[in-house]
Amino acid sequence: MKILLAEDEFLTRKFMTEFLSKYGECDVTVDGSEAVDAFMMAFEDGEPYDLICLDIMMPVMDGYQALSAIRQIEKDNNVEKEEQVKIIMTTALNDEKNVKMAFELGCTVYSGKPVDQKKFEQALKKLGLLEEEKKKDEKDNKKKTKKDK
Repeated sequence: MKILLAEDEFLTRKFMTEFLSKYGECDVTVDGSEAVDAFMMAFEDGEPYDLICLDIMMPVMDGYQALSAIRQIEKDNNVEKEEQVKIIMTTALNDEKNVKMAFELGCTVYSGKPVDQKKFEQALKKLGLLEEEKKKDEKDNKKKTKKDK
């Protein structure tokens, strides 16, 4: 799984990078503008992200603006809804207004901070992201087994 983390706070960024790295390749940005740039580069290279974790309160461009820009890029490129990148907002802003706004802009999951690892893993499973990795690992293991025979 290819993951992009946009988080400006050092300790949270370090924790999330270690946590997410278990599931795949994890690129890290420190603001929303960098996140949009990274998304565009990966998209244009034909290697889009499977998951983006966006903080809301970031410098330069906040998570809402980044979310909106990413969804606009997908719309402009006729990306079908089921093919869109999964975006999890990771934030300390847990009030109804912020949650509602994030979903209206197109987030897939809203996760409060501090991040609960078990709930986060459950969200990844619901999104089908962990199953894909499991199936991929099973295929790789089958290939290795055939080569060994």
